[in-house]
Amino acid sequence: MWEAILQGIFGLVQFFYNICGDWGLSIIIITIIFRLLVAPLMHKQAKSSYTMQKIQPKMNEIQEKYKNDQVRLSQEMQKIYAEAHFNPLAGCVPMLIQMPIFIALFQVLRNIQNYITGDTSHICFYQIVPDLVKNPSQAFGEGVLQFLPYLILIIIFAGATFFPMVQQQLKNKDNPQGRQTLIMAAVMSVMMVFIAWTSPAGVLLFWGVSSLIGIAQNQFTMSRCRRQDAQKEEEYLENAHPYDVDVTRKVKKARPKKKSK
Repeated sequence: MWEAILQGIFGLVQFFYNICGDWGLSIIIITIIFRLLVAPLMHKQAKSSYTMQKIQPKMNEIQEKYKNDQVRLSQEMQKIYAEAHFNPLAGCVPMLIQMPIFIALFQVLRNIQNYITGDTSHICFYQIVPDLVKNPSQAFGEGVLQFLPYLILIIIFAGATFFPMVQQQLKNKDNPQGRQTLIMAAVMSVMMVFIAWTSPAGVLLFWGVSSLIGIAQNQFTMSRCRRQDAQKEEEYLENAHPYDVDVTRKVKKARPKKKSK
């Protein structure tokens, strides 16, 4: 089963290579198609992230109020999630979907000789990245100019992981766990550097382009959500008229005068 998936991934890369004549461009085309297919999921993820930013102050208040009562805290948090239609696991879905493709492309490029007979030195990206099969650790000993394209791919590969988490934290300055979030993002980026160091450049190209497109999609959705909220608020203010209270004062009846004796 897995071998059939690997053959399918290679078949797609080779199909687009036969059309455009460049292996790197073929990988980019596949990446764009993949991102278009998962665009609805990415849209939901971005909306979930935006909702998280909106409910964060209320969550902080609940966490402080019930910090000594974990059961009540969990119940109140679930109520907030339900009211806001927020799913905490939504942000993990795109990452989980990408991983099988990442692993499959990793294995295809690492064992490219099993799929292509003959010379594999032509598997490049318009000479910008001279060898998509080679990994940064192999290119490191070939000189600065040879290593530079691979270094750029590493920076994009790791930075695209770190940037969204930092950006979200900057917008959630009231989050008491902000410091831990930044530390976790930094640790993840270091881990990504270690992964990138031994990954074929073609895999880094796929993941880097995919992450950059994901950041652009996220920014677009977030901007759209902010505009929609601003529009709703504006419409609410326009339609919110003060109540006209019609008060009718009762006319006081004249008191009857006492008859003088």
